[in-house]
Amino acid sequence: MRLTIYTDYALRTLMHLAVQRDRLVTIQDIADLHGIAKNHLTKVVHQLGLLGVVETVRGRNGGLKLGKEPAQINIGAVVRSTEPDFYMAECFNRSRNECVLTPTCVLKGVLSAATAAYLDVLDGVTLEDLAKTGNGRVPAPASFKSISVQSRPGVRKK
Repeated sequence: MRLTIYTDYALRTLMHLAVQRDRLVTIQDIADLHGIAKNHLTKVVHQLGLLGVVETVRGRNGGLKLGKEPAQINIGAVVRSTEPDFYMAECFNRSRNECVLTPTCVLKGVLSAATAAYLDVLDGVTLEDLAKTGNGRVPAPASFKSISVQSRPGVRKK
């Protein structure tokens, strides 16, 4: 399955906000860091705000922050809200289906099961899960230093 750029930007924005929880982040900050058009990212952030997963603070020192704790933000729900559809083949779209195999084809059932399994995996993931790596460090863009989220004896902080 392939996510749209819109959903990719939504997930990147959420992960960025999870890493930068101690400060407000501007849309321009995220756009510059990820090489995303600010106007496009503004639309993404607006929808994330409607979902309640991002809060905006207006004013001169305003910016964005998470609207919920990362553990409460379900990735499956975000993906469902930002993807326009999950049409794997023409036959999924009843209004545009012209496939002559539809009455006897079993492929749609197989693809439906695959889509359901894909979404089931995403339903088991939270933003908190995405904001951590296996070594307890938060993933950060190359221009940031990794941020330690837990200290372990014998592990040197960067």
